[in-house]
Amino acid sequence: MASSPSQSRYQSPPYPSASKLSDSMCYDAYSASLKCLNDSNYDKSKCQVQFDTYKECRKKEREIRLEQNRHKSFFS
Repeated sequence: MASSPSQSRYQSPPYPSASKLSDSMCYDAYSASLKCLNDSNYDKSKCQVQFDTYKECRKKEREIRLEQNRHKSFFS
């Protein structure tokens, strides 16, 4: 029985950004926030420090990406 095209597309991550998460400089902060949630039985109030750390990291990462993109030429 041949696989349909819709089945073969699920061999890659379901979301394009999912494959890049582990490449992010914020991956450790992301993992720490998930671990905290797991360890605290998903009580978000106990993980605010980890959430804030991850949020700040994402802001820095975005600023770096925007700065890198400013230096790229649109036509090169």
